[in-house]
Amino acid sequence: MRARRGIAAVVAAAALVLSACAGLPAGGPVNPGLAAGDDAFSPEFLFRPDEPQPGATPEQIVEGFIRAGSGPGPAANWDVARMFLAPSIRETWKPEASVTIDVPDERTAVAPTEGAVSVSLVAVATVDQTGAYQPAEAGITQLSFHLAQQDNGEWRITEAPDGVVVDRDVFANVFHRYSLMFFDPTWQFLVPDVRWFPTTNAATRIAGALVNGAPSPWLLDSVRNAFPEGVSLARPSVPLESGVAQVALSADALLIEPTTLDRMQTQLTASLATAGVSRAQMSVESAPLIAEPVATRSTRVTGPPLVLTEEGFGFLAGDELTQIPGLSSSMANVIPTAIQVATDRDFAAVRLVDGTVARVPAGGGVTVVDSRAGLVNPSADPFGYIWSVPRDQPSAVTVFSAGGQQFPIADAWPGATQIVAMTVSRDGARLAALLVAGDRTEVRVAGVVRGDDNQPIRIGDPVPLGVLSGAGAGLTWLDDVSLGVLTARAEGPLFTEQLAGGPGSTIDAPIGAASIAGANSISSVRLRAEDGSLFVKRGANWQRTTGGVLVLATQQGSPP
Repeated sequence: MRARRGIAAVVAAAALVLSACAGLPAGGPVNPGLAAGDDAFSPEFLFRPDEPQPGATPEQIVEGFIRAGSGPGPAANWDVARMFLAPSIRETWKPEASVTIDVPDERTAVAPTEGAVSVSLVAVATVDQTGAYQPAEAGITQLSFHLAQQDNGEWRITEAPDGVVVDRDVFANVFHRYSLMFFDPTWQFLVPDVRWFPTTNAATRIAGALVNGAPSPWLLDSVRNAFPEGVSLARPSVPLESGVAQVALSADALLIEPTTLDRMQTQLTASLATAGVSRAQMSVESAPLIAEPVATRSTRVTGPPLVLTEEGFGFLAGDELTQIPGLSSSMANVIPTAIQVATDRDFAAVRLVDGTVARVPAGGGVTVVDSRAGLVNPSADPFGYIWSVPRDQPSAVTVFSAGGQQFPIADAWPGATQIVAMTVSRDGARLAALLVAGDRTEVRVAGVVRGDDNQPIRIGDPVPLGVLSGAGAGLTWLDDVSLGVLTARAEGPLFTEQLAGGPGSTIDAPIGAASIAGANSISSVRLRAEDGSLFVKRGANWQRTTGGVLVLATQQGSPP
């Protein structure tokens, strides 16, 4: 694995800006930021935090040090934060090591003995030096500092943990979500890997993470990076010239064949687009490399909801139902309780009223593929496989091919005692699950590892995305990076938008909400109530659009 150069500075800057926001000084001077046009999302100013005050106690020194992460940052080598450190550690302290995101007003500092300060906080998540977001385990986190009086009598920190601390309420205001784009193993789809970077010099951070870095560990065996191991950034910055990101690569890039160069250009362009940069130019020693983005398969779906009503199965626009050729007529031969339509609309994965899972092909005969007891709703991937699992056997995931073969997915979802829902992403590279582990309902995601003929052979180590309040009721991919989760509570159901690599947000769902389907964005998510009413999200509210929906189907994409 290549050394991950260029990433440390990414989170360091973000971390330090964030950590001070928990206690920004009201009257400090304001420093100008980058010039207009330097970065699509650059902040217009930066606060300069307070420097150590004469006569400050050890607790005040530590509190000031934590706040000082909002200083000039890497451009000035975090000079204000380092003022709180003793000379012996000013150059060895590593602010870029990690960011701890904590609950506001829960941070306390005490001095149990002279020269020692302990900071208690409630961490909700961390961001590592690659920009990857990870929810934290519940509980109190303790940070220990040691201080000594200097020759002038002032206290300074002699031992401090690497990394910085950030208030949860300001995290999203200082960090932005970006996506590093990798290919699926077939080179057809782009798969996003969500990272959190500060906005200043976002193009540099994204390019550095893509060219010098690697996919997140949980995705590593499920995606491909067109940038070869021997290629790296030739300079540590990616300037914007007339809106075009100038990406200078090492000389090894001259040996790359055209197809790979085009794929590199595709990843780079799509990744930088998440920072508002529309174009990128790769070069070696100022000589441009000739490359063009390649065509990739879209994961967008048709806008109208896909439903089963008394009139039949199809897309519902107003009172008009538009049938899917071949598939709608096949659906008339079964009584489904859940339907997921494959990317090419050539088949659907269906749970029938008797609890079995069936393949319903367009214009063909229905085949029951899984008759185990207690199955959850099945999922169809873009390569023709149906995924199925019993609710009370989370590790017993099995995939079924179009030819009727079945393949067990060994050791899926370790530690889970029950699985409520499971669904494959539209690119086929990720698998999400809503499950119960111990006394917690949570969402997890894992990379899908495939073998010959794109057959799924295993899933990677799952990563937790969030713990939910209430019992799980439904799960869907809203878009390429977000999941929609429906949970049930005695006081009413909840809808959660959960990022695959970031925080979630929760609002009330309509009374009686029983199933969920995503579309192309959070604004077009749909919910079906038990009485057949269909709701669509409008801002922070839900609008009833129609009734009489027997089944709200989900789509895995649209035909090319």
